[in-house]
Amino acid sequence: MEPIKQAARVDREVGKKAVKEILSAYPAKVAKNRSTHIVVKGKNKGQKIAANTRTIPGIITNRGCCYAGCKGVVIGPIKDMVHITHGPIGCGYYSWATRRNQGMTANKKQMFLPYSFSTDMQDSDIVFGGEKKLELAVKEAYELFKPKAISISATCPVGLIGDDVQAVAGRMQKELGITVIAMNCEGYKGVSQSAGHHIANNKLFQEVIGTEDREYKNPFTINLLGEYNIGGDGWEIKRILEELGYEVVSFLTGDAGVDDIRRAHNAKLNLVQCHRSINYMAEMMKKKYGIPWLKVNFIGVNNTSRTLRDVAKFFGAQELIKRTEEVIERERKEIEPVIDTFRKGIKGRTVMLFVGGSRSHHYQDIFYELGVETVMSGYEFAHRDDYEGRRVLPEIKPDADSKNIEELNVQPDPEKYRPVDGEKIAGLQQKGVPVNDYAGLYPSLPEGALMIDDLNHYETEKLIERLKPDLFCSGIKDKYVVQKMGIPSKQLHSYDYSGPYAGFRGAVIFARDIYQAFNSPSWRYIKPPWETEPEIVATLTEKEKRGGKNAGGNPKRDNPQKSSPD
Repeated sequence: MEPIKQAARVDREVGKKAVKEILSAYPAKVAKNRSTHIVVKGKNKGQKIAANTRTIPGIITNRGCCYAGCKGVVIGPIKDMVHITHGPIGCGYYSWATRRNQGMTANKKQMFLPYSFSTDMQDSDIVFGGEKKLELAVKEAYELFKPKAISISATCPVGLIGDDVQAVAGRMQKELGITVIAMNCEGYKGVSQSAGHHIANNKLFQEVIGTEDREYKNPFTINLLGEYNIGGDGWEIKRILEELGYEVVSFLTGDAGVDDIRRAHNAKLNLVQCHRSINYMAEMMKKKYGIPWLKVNFIGVNNTSRTLRDVAKFFGAQELIKRTEEVIERERKEIEPVIDTFRKGIKGRTVMLFVGGSRSHHYQDIFYELGVETVMSGYEFAHRDDYEGRRVLPEIKPDADSKNIEELNVQPDPEKYRPVDGEKIAGLQQKGVPVNDYAGLYPSLPEGALMIDDLNHYETEKLIERLKPDLFCSGIKDKYVVQKMGIPSKQLHSYDYSGPYAGFRGAVIFARDIYQAFNSPSWRYIKPPWETEPEIVATLTEKEKRGGKNAGGNPKRDNPQKSSPD
């Protein structure tokens, strides 16, 4: 298998025309706003993109809420912790087992991933307050299941009526003698689920990590951050790491147990898979415990190989470096003939990627390996550093929305701080090992491709119509709309009930699934609307051209004298 190379140049003019057409349909202020969230990659390395700002009202976004990021992404995968949603039943039900986080516990009675716990707030609770009901729910959960810990996630109504979930958690922790943490992750906080990631990181860092010490004889101890074991990804990654001789102290938070997270500060290196959801934790652990972090990517054969080599270089042990090369050679020899077979039915196609976290970047690279060209890539809830790299962090100014999220003042722990030699870190960075750094999505995007933040449904349809990709990868919200347009759609948030896709063996499963998506005979029977229906063309009226009062509004309302809109 050839190393990843920059994809062939995408036709930049086609992308520019598509963007121009999209923006022309918006009112002037909306067009100006959206234009800053869309980049057609050129030769200029300094192209900027707007991100982590509020979605324009009326636009159908794919984003989730703060609660979804906190409970649904970061806290929810912890397998032996009871997670209580404090709010009406809808939020708890919607976040119930939708992410396909896998987990196994030695004691089956301490496995709570299949359960959904909610206080099921009713009208009377909204009027008179829900704190007493929450206390009863915590007590009942403890009496029934005897968990090691309980989490409480607040939803929108809780923040509006002022229930003090932190006070309830404090009282219950003292009474029950277990860890009870509460997150004020009301859905309306922040601009997307990214705010919830930050809140969950802060709470785990403050009240769980560092609460239990343990001596590890293995000199190669690591944590894997931002890996949520979707479809078993974490298990495949762990298989490789443990065979190489690493000891995984903790996952944050796929297949994670509470006790593992308590001991996470004992690791010597943090591997960061999803940068957006967990970079806060990586930075705080570096400041408090001196643990450096390494940006990794276990999606794809080449990326997995590169990541394993980077981790071995960090520890520097010759026997580890040698063993890494041996395992990489063996794994690649086993799987590459199979992947090559699938590639023959895949290469030469194009794909649009719009996935949260770092997944658009990760999967863009595995598509390169399969000979599939990316024509558009973007994120639902990214910040500028996810696109442009962490070098832009000094340029980002906090706004009112980001100030809603507490920034912890982290200082070195007087007893547990173990800094890594600065010269060693600098030497690794000079060799291209991404220690404490992330270059972002932009550098690996092919020239001419589009990079779009917070893509909406209208833009999705127009870009599919103009760019005509062979595959669209996103989440569940637009999957079926895209399929009705005659385009295969791959769900990369929960893998369409497949997986794992990580690691060497996961790459084979991914190649198989993409091969099947491209070659399914079902697409012969579906025609996109622009091939079967005439395009509806509208023009501005003279009044609208003049910018008159209520221009663009309902003609009947604009002129009450008329009884019909003609």
